[in-house]
Amino acid sequence: MNKKEANKSALKEIEGIAQPKSISVKVASTLKIKRVKVPTTKELINGILKKDKTFLSRAITIVESTVEKHQDQAREIIEACLSHSNKSIRIGITGVPGVGKSTFIEQFGKLLSQNNYKVAVLAVDPSSSISGGSILGDKTRMEDLVKEPNAFIRPSASRDSLGGVARNTRETVILCEAAGYNVILIETVGVGQSETVVHSMTDFFLLLKLAGAGDELQGIKRGIIEMADSIVINKADGHNITAAKLAQTEFNRALHLYPNKGNDWTPKTLTCSALHNEGISEIWELIQNFNSITKKNGCFQQKRNDQNKYWLLQTIENTLKSDFYNHPKTKDELKKQLILISEHKTTPFEAANYLLTKR
Repeated sequence: MNKKEANKSALKEIEGIAQPKSISVKVASTLKIKRVKVPTTKELINGILKKDKTFLSRAITIVESTVEKHQDQAREIIEACLSHSNKSIRIGITGVPGVGKSTFIEQFGKLLSQNNYKVAVLAVDPSSSISGGSILGDKTRMEDLVKEPNAFIRPSASRDSLGGVARNTRETVILCEAAGYNVILIETVGVGQSETVVHSMTDFFLLLKLAGAGDELQGIKRGIIEMADSIVINKADGHNITAAKLAQTEFNRALHLYPNKGNDWTPKTLTCSALHNEGISEIWELIQNFNSITKKNGCFQQKRNDQNKYWLLQTIENTLKSDFYNHPKTKDELKKQLILISEHKTTPFEAANYLLTKR
């Protein structure tokens, strides 16, 4: 096509942008991509004991991993750290979504870290039942606390764990204590009564509530209330102060309806405004008082002993369940029984009995 014909055509070839000169060979030779070295188990353990956050994070990732080759490594790390643990107070923090857990934890963590406490926040994010994914945005929400040198924030996905805490949260607590963190804050998913399992791995159980949300009476009926060592009415600011004080009175009355915990501690209700950093120091004073009383009367250590027994039985139960479902014969028979159930040739109860007895 000549120039005259090209001008009449709707298709025109426009001169493009010239390609930039490639990077000089001399500069390219100075740029070397370094492969990240995977630390050995011994290096991870030494890093944790030297209070290195990077090694602590990597070790927690291995503990949380479901990959089979990581299981032995995780056990070795936990075993090495076990003798360096149990030197902290473990505080469980729970409450319905929107109650202000993240804001409260940030203010509470800042108070402690600025007073020379080493604070580890184990935040559990809910996982999607459809995609299995989690946002893991707690570091974003706690943008001030994450900058504190004495603070460590580890978000984890709840995955299929019941109880509002990640499956390996208890093991993560051991690693954090070995790394020198003497206050462990465990934030739960906040999904309801099932998350009371957090009570089985903490020393102090803090329940955050909202005033004016219509849940005062519902809160009295829930089993989670009787497990709480303290109830804190959050967002007690502005026009909500009066409602918060009223809720405080109602919950204090409700707490007297429950039987004594047997540790000489009477649960109390406080108010605070995490947004305006008001009432936070009083909560820490209350926890310190609880710590002092329960350690003096021996209930603190007794509770930890009871928790260890619980987790022994829980681990056995989880292991048996995992072994059962991962057994090749069980997998094949399970598929057959599901087909029989769908064809109404057996019942779920008969199928379960068959799988349990015929393996």
